[in-house]
Amino acid sequence: MDLTIQIMSLSFSFFYGVLFYLLTTLNYKYIYIGRFMYKLVINILFILNNVLLYFIVLKKINNGIIHFYFILMILFGFLTIKFVFEKNKLKTKIKNVIIKSTRGDYNG
Repeated sequence: MDLTIQIMSLSFSFFYGVLFYLLTTLNYKYIYIGRFMYKLVINILFILNNVLLYFIVLKKINNGIIHFYFILMILFGFLTIKFVFEKNKLKTKIKNVIIKSTRGDYNG
């Protein structure tokens, strides 16, 4: 495999990990709605759609050749954006507590 194709595949895998995190947080809202069969169908379709989307785009980039480090890049992208969002959420919570404590609204 050519180096440019590998770099494109790795960068796509990283950004797909980011996209997968965003879609997972969106799907997380629907996991707890409805009956068991509804939850099961939503999760199966979610996983199937994400896997198919990844392989369709990967087929366009490098003829569908997959390596172990592509999966690692998906995981790295997922964890990177997860930690960035959680860090921002924590900063926002701390700022809100500071603002409330300076206004006198905070009872903690």
